[in-house]
Amino acid sequence: MEGNRKRGFPILKSPILVFITVIFASIANAHQPILNGEGLTSPETAYVIDKPEISKAIFSQLNGMPQYYRIDSETDFAFYVGLTQPKRGTCPIASTFSFDVLDPHLHVIDGRDGESFEWWEWYEEYGKDWYWVGPEVGKEFKSDRIYKAGTYYVRVFNNDNQGQYVLAVGDIEKFTLPVIARTILTMPKINSKFWDDKLC
Repeated sequence: MEGNRKRGFPILKSPILVFITVIFASIANAHQPILNGEGLTSPETAYVIDKPEISKAIFSQLNGMPQYYRIDSETDFAFYVGLTQPKRGTCPIASTFSFDVLDPHLHVIDGRDGESFEWWEWYEEYGKDWYWVGPEVGKEFKSDRIYKAGTYYVRVFNNDNQGQYVLAVGDIEKFTLPVIARTILTMPKINSKFWDDKLC
């Protein structure tokens, strides 16, 4: 028994294991960060959100046109969508964003006006970053309604269709090892692009 206990100590003290444990503890209760690419300017090129109940934070930027996200679900699901944007130091809020929720025929069935919403400051303890928090369909970052199985679109826009934003979807925190590995690689890019104080 004593020998087994001693053999276990080097494993527990492994720097790699400690690093993974710290990273996992830091992000296990956070949204999965996703750095969005170009496009998404039409329903045909929409970013497809799989497993819509699993929380994700999609970092993106408007470049002259609204952006679209597509949600497909074969079962009824808890629906949550909210908007935030990075808060850079003492910079004032750069712009506001709105979103519409659309049915498969692109008819508006819900939405939130970010221009008339009072955005507020929020510190995200897991990522150690500040955000401006905007409107949401849900309450306090959680779903408060069930959507029927089917296809839905989320359209993000503002008056100029310019600026950086974060679309949060889902409210079930789930991190697998591949997601953790992707997060470790993605977050430095997100931090560099979205929290540069020189941009204000």
